[in-house]
Amino acid sequence: MKLSVIIPCFNEQKVIEQTYQVLSNEMKKLPIDAYELIFVNDGSGDKTLESIKSFAQHDARVKYISFSRNFGKESAMLAGLKACRGDVAVIMDADLQHPPMLIKDMLKKYDEGYDQVIATRTRTGDSAPKTFFSKWYYRLVNRLTDVEMKDGAGDFRLLSSRVIQSLVDLPEYNRFSKGLFSWVGYNKYYLPYENVERAAGASKFSLKSLLNYGVQGILSFNDKPLRMCVKLGLFILSLCIVYIVAMVVEFFTKGVSSNGYFTTMTAILLIGGVQLLSIGVLGEYIGKIYYEVKKRPHYIIEESNVDKS
Repeated sequence: MKLSVIIPCFNEQKVIEQTYQVLSNEMKKLPIDAYELIFVNDGSGDKTLESIKSFAQHDARVKYISFSRNFGKESAMLAGLKACRGDVAVIMDADLQHPPMLIKDMLKKYDEGYDQVIATRTRTGDSAPKTFFSKWYYRLVNRLTDVEMKDGAGDFRLLSSRVIQSLVDLPEYNRFSKGLFSWVGYNKYYLPYENVERAAGASKFSLKSLLNYGVQGILSFNDKPLRMCVKLGLFILSLCIVYIVAMVVEFFTKGVSSNGYFTTMTAILLIGGVQLLSIGVLGEYIGKIYYEVKKRPHYIIEESNVDKS
């Protein structure tokens, strides 16, 4: 059996050599016939690519793909999946937060018949606010989306060849892999592990990036936000009708009243807020359609040593 390990990289100069050494040592302990390490350089601005090239010069099992600019981790994972030639593939981060020693346990579960073996980290070491918001985010996502996503289950996972092919065949431009992994189905096994700190460097995800990623997850797999806007609009319309009927009754029973400034302003602001919210949700979906119809490639490869045959 041949194993492919896909490692997306973005400005990982401080840790990439350690990652390569740890992975190479771990590969020797695995019950496999061959392996390849596919490093995907996602437009790094440091010397990440130079380090990867040096690995490839003395190790033929090291493959690399380098993008012309930063296209994002989703594109890097897709490029790795398209390039891999193994019977199974493992996706993992380059910062060693995904422990390579878990690959052995993943392979055992694959031998038992699982197509996806998903490493699921605990929240040990995370701050209380991060744990709280993550917990409630997944609750919200699982209520709104058509697929189920498990808290702690990230991109670190083993995929069988048929799962890889199913993912590669999906043509959409706006990719949210956590949802896609769940959407394609197949037999899954969740492998728990303790949270691990980065070996070096800093996280590339800012609060803004995490927020955008969260919105992407909610909008990518359902149209429920649009339906919620319709339901909210009907609810506000119903309140307005009740209010109008009440005003008509008051007019005929008590005559004209000069009061009502607060009620009028409240109604205007409430309805205006609902309209702006609905337009915003609609705009997000239109924006996704805009990018889909362009049919631009997910990434542009500047250089690579991967055999295209």
